[in-house]
Amino acid sequence: MSTDFQSARVALGARLRELRTEAGLNGKDMAARLGWQRSKVSRLENGKQTATATDLAEWARAAGTPAQAADLESRRRGLESQQRSWRRQLAAGHRSVQDRYVVEYQRTATMRGYEATVIPGLFQTPDYARHLLIQNAELMRSPRDTEAAVQSRMRRQEVLYEAGKLFRVLMWEGALHALICPREVMAGQLDRLVGLIGMSTVELGIVPLGAPLPLTPKHGFWIFDEERVIVETVNTELQYESADDVELYGRVWDGLNEAAAYGPKAHRLIARARAQFQSV
Repeated sequence: MSTDFQSARVALGARLRELRTEAGLNGKDMAARLGWQRSKVSRLENGKQTATATDLAEWARAAGTPAQAADLESRRRGLESQQRSWRRQLAAGHRSVQDRYVVEYQRTATMRGYEATVIPGLFQTPDYARHLLIQNAELMRSPRDTEAAVQSRMRRQEVLYEAGKLFRVLMWEGALHALICPREVMAGQLDRLVGLIGMSTVELGIVPLGAPLPLTPKHGFWIFDEERVIVETVNTELQYESADDVELYGRVWDGLNEAAAYGPKAHRLIARARAQFQSV
């Protein structure tokens, strides 16, 4: 898959090759100086492997340019900011990730988002959030700090009551019917959604299952202040900051928004899903 991450990794590899050639070294010589297999030199230069901070510092020294280590490390950190593995982020549990989101949402004035399969974290009830976090901890085999993570996720929702913020969120109607928690929990979650309709900081649109769509919604995404986009996959959190990428996701959101129902119409769609749990 071609991503900003891969493009940046290739660019870093090209810089490593440039430093090597400027030092008058071929790949075999560089590998010998570093005490590495020659294949590692090739993988790093061709963007097939992500260098560590130690790799870069050693490379700079081997090329006779130790002063370049800081620049190389800056480029490496740029890679990490664009692709963050869930396995690494969740190594100590979910709490730290949720705390980071609290800060990011506090810094954001306007947001556009789309979710296809789950209720967005910004709108989740504690019980709904708890079930999702437990499921994810089991999937990722990460430490289970569920209660602390739930509390942090609820703190994130404080931004909904801050004047001047605006959260424009689209949801696929199917997310209202996806029973990923007990029925009584889902009933409470849908009641929570109804309560958000009409808030001054929230524009909640539901894309109906039978609505004609101008494009295919492929996955969820979030646009922060029209400056960057965050996409969550099963194993990785991706971040895009180029103007082209932000504009592309903006056009996808606009297309989905054309099909979305708001206000009383959105309320009716939520009520239709809630009717499944009428006895709850």
